[in-house]
Amino acid sequence: MKLQTFKFLILSIILSISALLWTGCSCDSEIPNLHFPIEVGERPESITKGWGGNYFVTVMNGKEDGDGVVKIIQGESVSVFATGLSEPKGIAFVNDQLVVTDIKQVIAIDSKGNTSVLAGSDAFQYPPSYLNDVSVDADETGVYVTDMGANTKMRGPDGLWPLDSPEAAAMPIEGRVYHITMDGKVSLIVDANSLMTNPNGVGVGNDGQLLIGAFFKGNLLIYKDGELSVLVADQLRGADAVEQGDDGNYYVSSWSQAKVWKISEDGSSVSVLKDGFQSAADFYLEYNYERLLLPDMLAGMVYDVSIKD
Repeated sequence: MKLQTFKFLILSIILSISALLWTGCSCDSEIPNLHFPIEVGERPESITKGWGGNYFVTVMNGKEDGDGVVKIIQGESVSVFATGLSEPKGIAFVNDQLVVTDIKQVIAIDSKGNTSVLAGSDAFQYPPSYLNDVSVDADETGVYVTDMGANTKMRGPDGLWPLDSPEAAAMPIEGRVYHITMDGKVSLIVDANSLMTNPNGVGVGNDGQLLIGAFFKGNLLIYKDGELSVLVADQLRGADAVEQGDDGNYYVSSWSQAKVWKISEDGSSVSVLKDGFQSAADFYLEYNYERLLLPDMLAGMVYDVSIKD
């Protein structure tokens, strides 16, 4: 074999191996999706990032049992990833699984889109009414889940009952926050409390504190060392997602007010980050890319919202 031919053969082998390695790297890339806003279907609620840096969004569709799905967003492509859910709400990625709430049970989804029950209704200390948000715990060994309680009694003909109304005073105090391990063990973390009537959003703060958004009351709550305190009172009605950025600021979306707030670490400053949505549901905070990925349920879209000042 001539030396020139041999060199060409070696170069071809090196280029082939490099191409294979490059293909593998791109599949697991953490480069942010740049194709927002994007239409995802009827009644999207929550979004997270999972396998390969792709995004997964719960889509409730109609109100028929079994018509809810989880969709995967890959670049400009949106497709169904998992089926057979009824009213999928919160979603989180932990322990190489997606965890999704579905009315009165919590579902685990593997990388092939196969579903299994992580925690059925009988696993909870109190019969769940309407399981909603999901957040990965600080150790990434399980999730926190909110049960909204009497969510059907929050509204009158003009929206949420006024806080000074007789209907508000009569609201049942039933909402709770639970922790679920990845083997399905359920523990009650925050019991029913008048400060968090109808808890929706749940998150974990930078110091391990639990963040809770009280949908009906409009409170941003902090739970730490067994104590529940109010950081922001009454201003955040319709609170959906709650997260804390690396800079200490909190971010809260409101489904009913169709906006997102930025809140200082001590709660003294509450400013509108973005409004003008039809509804603002459960976002995913990508602090390293300085943005929120926000499903607008009524619009059927997912938007990216800059968190830059």
